Amino acid sequence: MIRLLVFSIIILLVTLKLNAQESTISKNVSSFVIEAPELQTQKKIWLYLPEDYQTSNKKYPVIYMHDAQNLFDKKTSFAGEWEVDETLDSLKAQVIVVGIEHGNDKRLDELTPFSNEKYGGGKGDAYLDFIVKTLKPHIDKTYRTKTKAKNTCIVGSSLGGLISFYAVLKYPKVFGKAGVFSPSFWFSDEIYSYMEKSDKVKAKIYFLCGDKESDDMVPDLKKMETLLDRNRCYCLNLNKTVIVEDGEHNEKLWREGFKNAYLWLF
Repeated sequence: MIRLLVFSIIILLVTLKLNAQESTISKNVSSFVIEAPELQTQKKIWLYLPEDYQTSNKKYPVIYMHDAQNLFDKKTSFAGEWEVDETLDSLKAQVIVVGIEHGNDKRLDELTPFSNEKYGGGKGDAYLDFIVKTLKPHIDKTYRTKTKAKNTCIVGSSLGGLISFYAVLKYPKVFGKAGVFSPSFWFSDEIYSYMEKSDKVKAKIYFLCGDKESDDMVPDLKKMETLLDRNRCYCLNLNKTVIVEDGEHNEKLWREGFKNAYLWLF
């Protein structure tokens, strides 16, 4: 009986240890909550400041990223973190990152600019309005930022990749760069029509996907790349596409691709 009790306690302790994931967030990351009237809610924002921010008077470019729960901390991530802070620390990167927490059950609505007959969604305009009209002005007022489009980037994966691509089309004077990882172009064909009707796209865009994500991922990305090349001369080298062999639709792919995306975009 005693042995059984001891064994049960050991199993319990091991389980608790596994479940109590330690935080992996770096000292350069903080957070705050801001009102989001466009979404009729509040948003938790994660903020990464470069190592030398407190000891310099420099201004920095800014990257806006979605799904902040998965960017910096293994403890809050759904299936592994991107390690954005560790990567940028290792590069001594001169950039500010603004991570926006997704809205949990509202995530699909927020990150889709068009609706899907089966899944709904389509409230991405309100989400981008929050970034452009509320969040970015707050960040630019509070921190030393380079505010022009050429210094403002938006990055995300999956639905976050979709809304990031849409953002540079809708707000070309705000976002001059984008990291479009594993974009969910399948969600609505309207994204292709929107691309075709857009003015000349001047944004610098880094596409990333894996060849084992889905049957449609690579063809969809190639289709969008073709439309983009028609919109502007491919000779300008304003977009780069990386297709990772054996890459799957997960945080591992995006984590490992983030460094090269950052280096190319900046």
